[in-house]
Amino acid sequence: MGARRSLGRQFGWLWAAYAVSAFGTWLAFDAFPIIAIIVLHAGSAEVSLLAAAGLAVGAMVAVPLGPWMEFRRKRPVMIAMDVVRFAALMTVPVLFLLDRLTFAQLVVVSVVVSAADIAFTAASGACLKALVPGDDLLVANGRFESTAWTATMVGPPIGGAAVGLFGPVMTVAANAVSFLLSAAGIRAIGGEEPRPARTGTPSRLRAGDLLEGWRYILTHPALRPLFFNTVLVGGLIMATAPLLAVLMLGDLGFAPWQYALAFALPCVGGLIGSRLSPRLVARFGRHRVMLTTGALRACWLPGLAFVRPGVAGLVLVMAVELGLICCMGVFNPVYATYRLERTPADRVARTLSAWSVSSKATVAVLTALWGLLAGVTGPRIAVAIAGLLSLATPLLLPRHEQAPLPEREPAASHS
Repeated sequence: MGARRSLGRQFGWLWAAYAVSAFGTWLAFDAFPIIAIIVLHAGSAEVSLLAAAGLAVGAMVAVPLGPWMEFRRKRPVMIAMDVVRFAALMTVPVLFLLDRLTFAQLVVVSVVVSAADIAFTAASGACLKALVPGDDLLVANGRFESTAWTATMVGPPIGGAAVGLFGPVMTVAANAVSFLLSAAGIRAIGGEEPRPARTGTPSRLRAGDLLEGWRYILTHPALRPLFFNTVLVGGLIMATAPLLAVLMLGDLGFAPWQYALAFALPCVGGLIGSRLSPRLVARFGRHRVMLTTGALRACWLPGLAFVRPGVAGLVLVMAVELGLICCMGVFNPVYATYRLERTPADRVARTLSAWSVSSKATVAVLTALWGLLAGVTGPRIAVAIAGLLSLATPLLLPRHEQAPLPEREPAASHS
């Protein structure tokens, strides 16, 4: 099967770099909120501010990074973003040991890491398109997807155990080191990376260049609906996460280990979905698979509003999450490949940066709005409303197949 074929040594190093940083990120998944609560004695409002500020302000800071990196070699940009994340995160354990750690420092680090995440993701998408032939992009994205869900499933339990043994500050240090290892992996890719040729863009960044990624997305007949669909679905799913934590850990009395198990175990669905993705595409076609799984992934969220105490409630959450994640495991690599194929090489960084900025900003806004909504209606009703809205999101999926962009000459397609 295509999922087993080799994509070359250079892709192997890119994949290894992604894997180590993804595992480090999930290892320290809840470290900042835990540090804020336990070490700095922050309240719920401050913890919410920490989460929202990292996403929203980080997204704003990252806006000029897409145009800035578009006509630069992508691997040095990726290495630089890894080093920035390492340096920012390492300030947390250092200041903790010096007894100088503050809430403001956590917010600043969260913003810097969020902005660097966006820049790295955009550069890595362009790098992937340059390293892997078009026919192998789906296989490559499937491997990234399966790695992401493996890290999501394994990282938090190990991180939770590490927090208990060493404290949350040490998991932040481990996450920082993972970015240093990622930088080493990218450096090991080797080979010469040609400098992207400019296509009429002046050397000085113009104000209009900041919006070029959004301009391309919003004027593209296939990417525009896909953009609104993925940003809205992701925002609604993430907006319900803190509400489910309040509902399950507070109102329904689930133990923390039960809550963690309810969301970690279903991540096996991501592994199943990502492995099925190339086979389903080969049998039914890329567009049909994207439409079907894109619609199916929107149908699961309402089920979380019916969670009840006890084993039955835990099983319900696991079943809903398993179905949702399995559909996402199929959909995500297909949509990521679809997006790359329909974006010119000289617009990939700006397009992916705009997409990522929009996603993070939407998550921040919807999380804040749903927090206010839950304060009025209660968490269960707020989750139900998010679920009902998600049922309408398949209407935003591209209805018609559109041919990929024609392949360019190798020198022009490298980034």
